[in-house]
Amino acid sequence: MTVIDKPHLTRDHVLSLLTGMIRIGKFEDKCAELYQQEKIRGFLHLYDGEEAIAAGVIPVLRRDDKIVATYREHGQALARGVPMTCVMAEMYGKAEGCSGGRGGSMHIFDKAANFYGGNAIVGGGLPLAVGIALADHMRGETHVTACFFGDGAVAEGEFHESMNLAALWNLPVLFVCENNGYAMGTALDRYESETDIHQKAASYKMESRIVDGMDVVAVEAAARAAVQHIREFGRPVFLECRTYRFRPHSMFDAQLYRSKDEIEAWRKRGPIVRFQSWLLANHLLHEEDIARIETEVDAEIAEAVAFAEAGTWEPEADLLKHTMAEPLPDPAPTTPSGETVETTYREAAKQGIRDAVQRDPRTFLMGEDVGAYGGCYAVSKGLMAEFGEDRIRDTPLSESGYTGAGIGAAANGMRPIVEVMTVNFSLLALDQILNTAATIRHMSGGQLGVPVVIRMATGAGKQLAAQHSHSLEGWFAHIPGLKVLAPATLEDARGMLWTALEDPDPVLIFENVMLYNRTGLLDTNAGPVNISKAAIRRAGTDVTLITYGGSLYKTLEAAETMAKEGIDAEVIDLRVLRPLDDATIMASLGKTRRAVIVDEGWKSGSLSAELAARIQKQVFWHMDAPVERVCSAEVPIPYPAHLEQAAIPQVAQIVVAAKATLGRR
Repeated sequence: MTVIDKPHLTRDHVLSLLTGMIRIGKFEDKCAELYQQEKIRGFLHLYDGEEAIAAGVIPVLRRDDKIVATYREHGQALARGVPMTCVMAEMYGKAEGCSGGRGGSMHIFDKAANFYGGNAIVGGGLPLAVGIALADHMRGETHVTACFFGDGAVAEGEFHESMNLAALWNLPVLFVCENNGYAMGTALDRYESETDIHQKAASYKMESRIVDGMDVVAVEAAARAAVQHIREFGRPVFLECRTYRFRPHSMFDAQLYRSKDEIEAWRKRGPIVRFQSWLLANHLLHEEDIARIETEVDAEIAEAVAFAEAGTWEPEADLLKHTMAEPLPDPAPTTPSGETVETTYREAAKQGIRDAVQRDPRTFLMGEDVGAYGGCYAVSKGLMAEFGEDRIRDTPLSESGYTGAGIGAAANGMRPIVEVMTVNFSLLALDQILNTAATIRHMSGGQLGVPVVIRMATGAGKQLAAQHSHSLEGWFAHIPGLKVLAPATLEDARGMLWTALEDPDPVLIFENVMLYNRTGLLDTNAGPVNISKAAIRRAGTDVTLITYGGSLYKTLEAAETMAKEGIDAEVIDLRVLRPLDDATIMASLGKTRRAVIVDEGWKSGSLSAELAARIQKQVFWHMDAPVERVCSAEVPIPYPAHLEQAAIPQVAQIVVAAKATLGRR
């Protein structure tokens, strides 16, 4: 029989609970005042009315447990023990803030406190919490990850994807829904067909309970029982804390969607008033106790404001700081064995995954059909039998959920390889890639990194029609905070993953579908390769052909075709699409003075346009001809084979473009 660890309402304990709520309430009041004075800017979401939830849940957690919060996270940060001075400085945007001033009100991080930050994206923290818990689960650790979110998040797909993953994988997550009755300005019964939110979680076969979120004692009792259940059974628990925010959704909100009478009725039974009145009525505290608490909190707030006011602004010279970590040195080249084996690009990529999982216990592969099925393109075939279901982990069809989980696991010390089946599916995970993976280092002031590798198949040529034939590498290469790779050779297919997994930042690897069956010779001692430089695949003097991925071999063929006509083309394989290796490109153009860019992406707003702009800026006066571009036609990729081939770059087009730079037909 399980014995529940119940709270004991001693004088010291009730003092602690009341002090915790008063600290949060008064801090929020001061923030509202400072916002009116324009000392705090941006969106400001206050926790006024919800204090009992943070004060009741967070002290139950251990210091080695983790917390993922929302954009209304000031109260949670204070309850966790993040110094009020540092929280206030962050609200100001000062360098002394707990996120170095980079996060502001909605993105408070404190790695030392295992506080994994607020999240401005509704529901965006849910997959992150699942991944953090997954990392602990895989290491056999008994930590709990508490994830706070509002009622509005339950309408998001990420909510359902996260509930399913946590229940499916038996993860130690405490989901805390702060149901304040409104998603921004829309009442719960206007946006949810099922307003009993806990029922949604219960449908995923997890423990799910309703709590009076205005009663700090009830919240604490429920939190103790939930945490004890998670530690004992290793399964998630869901708490729906029914509460009410007294202030607007944010300080921009005119709050026209509810009446003043409604707000005042809730204020009369607010958590601080309610608990304080009960304590006085039962003689557990006296008026002088409350006066002393308020005086001490007022002094703490005054100190925090003074600290923030005296804080410094980060210099503009540090603008790019914390976008990415300092680059690692390139790996030492492996010594060739002199023995080669004939293999395919697919097998080279598989060997890269096998090496990674064997080499590092933190590494695992996760994605749709990567295990029992062996991967959509058979890259991971046989690996589940070799390494087991824990390390080769099949996921549901929930790209945002499992990609976010991979990001969370990476933030918590693992080295996951996330496979998104095809590049078009990555758009379902774009929120997690763009808003979480690419930003956490920056928003946390460098405290947290996301060493995750995300692989996906890309490109056209297999008659898969418009929805499965995208080349979107250039889109992702637009995003600061990511590294974007496009391996074209067997060596890169095998070795880029090795180096990427050692990188402290998120790395995306795009594998062109037309390369998987390509065969060649690979040295038996092939190992890690650099992920920082372009490669000259063919030296030449007359024109530089710049390409990457699946177009490399067409470009090499075009160069050989032109060689028969006396044109000596140099071929550059970009390999790394972000950051681009300008030095190699410009050095080549200093020699050939002519450029053709071959890019399977669409021309408008493409990677080829970025390259052309850089060439124009850096070596314009050295060029003897305008830059030519060979890109996919501005049309969704057609299904018929002849139209598909006509839509993407071909050898003949490359030859024509190269001759144009030479004034030849």
